[in-house]
Amino acid sequence: MSVVKIKIESLYKIFGRNPKEALEHVKNGVGKDELLTKYSHVLGFQDISLDIYEKSIQVIMGLSGSGKSTLIRHINRLIEPTSGKITVDRMNVMSYDKAALRNFRRQKTAMVFQRFALMPHMTVIKNVSLGLEMQSINPKEIEKRALHWIEKVGLNGYEEKYPQHLSGGMQQRVGLARALTNDADILLMDEAFSALDPLIRKDMQDILLQLQSELHKTVVFITHDLDEALKLGDRIAILKDGKMDQEDLPADILLKPKTEYVKKFVEDVNRSRVLKAKHIMKELNGTDLSKSIQVNENDFIEKFIDKIVEEKPEMIVVQDKQNNNVGCISSKRLSEILKK
Repeated sequence: MSVVKIKIESLYKIFGRNPKEALEHVKNGVGKDELLTKYSHVLGFQDISLDIYEKSIQVIMGLSGSGKSTLIRHINRLIEPTSGKITVDRMNVMSYDKAALRNFRRQKTAMVFQRFALMPHMTVIKNVSLGLEMQSINPKEIEKRALHWIEKVGLNGYEEKYPQHLSGGMQQRVGLARALTNDADILLMDEAFSALDPLIRKDMQDILLQLQSELHKTVVFITHDLDEALKLGDRIAILKDGKMDQEDLPADILLKPKTEYVKKFVEDVNRSRVLKAKHIMKELNGTDLSKSIQVNENDFIEKFIDKIVEEKPEMIVVQDKQNNNVGCISSKRLSEILKK
């Protein structure tokens, strides 16, 4: 059974001179536009409840102004809520005093920003080491851990370079290495790849997925891009005008949209590029596998579709990385999904 790592309950955020008074207007049905024009307050989001599961990538997406970046900053209390509750590992984050909150931010969470947020006067290794140096860890241990993560993100040889000598993609790798070096349970990524060119962005997505397959962090990933959300997310929450429009598995977001807004979001998506085998598989339950082929659970449909066309199997067996059979997909079901 999946364990809830972060629990968000009935969270509201209103910006203005008297948010508590404005909160009552919102609870009485006043919408975002009316709150601004009539009461001069800005609604960040309203009544957000969300369970984020341990060792998963939870994507929170929406267009500009939907409240997604405001929401992620509540998890480590960079922004204080107007009302509501956040618990991490069943501990009430809202109850932390300054010292407890500082330790929580240093040891439990790490953040990767859209604009890299690197120190321009520091080398790559100094930027990566920054969080550990603030924790008074032994210098040799700091260097060992920093070099390990620099290698993991593919920046060997750049340890003594400065940020201005690196491309945008390389700078973001430094930001990712810095977050991972702290060895925090929770990785908060706010539009982390959106400033990158498309090819570099794809590379960073692949790096994140590879690292996650090894590290099993709890990742909260903010994006406005549906393809990115579907590629990365174990679950996806879609916000609209500060409200939760739908929260679901990627396959259900794509195949079972619950609102017109979500339906419009997904109508032009290339399903073979964003759906993985694990998203659409069913339980085996004694299925006849005599005319079947095997695929990995994390393979996107486009990776094995040519093989399906060529070999025409009746069943596709889905395996985990240990080659254990974990599910199956009938060729008929695959065809129906791609035709929708």
